[in-house]
Amino acid sequence: MTKKIIANLKVKNLDYKNVLLLRKFITPEGKILPRRLTKVTAKQHRQICRCIKRARIMSLVPYVRISVL
Repeated sequence: MTKKIIANLKVKNLDYKNVLLLRKFITPEGKILPRRLTKVTAKQHRQICRCIKRARIMSLVPYVRISVL
């Protein structure tokens, strides 16, 4: 599923402001999914990681999930 999403994207759409797309590559705990699970190329994975890290700095994506006890 994610491979089709990335394959249809252009570099313009892969941006740190596209939070809905970036959340598909983050676990519920807040970790970035590895390449072997998302089936993306190395170049695409680097772009995704860079965008996720920028979004975290801008507080668009949380670093960790807030758990409810």
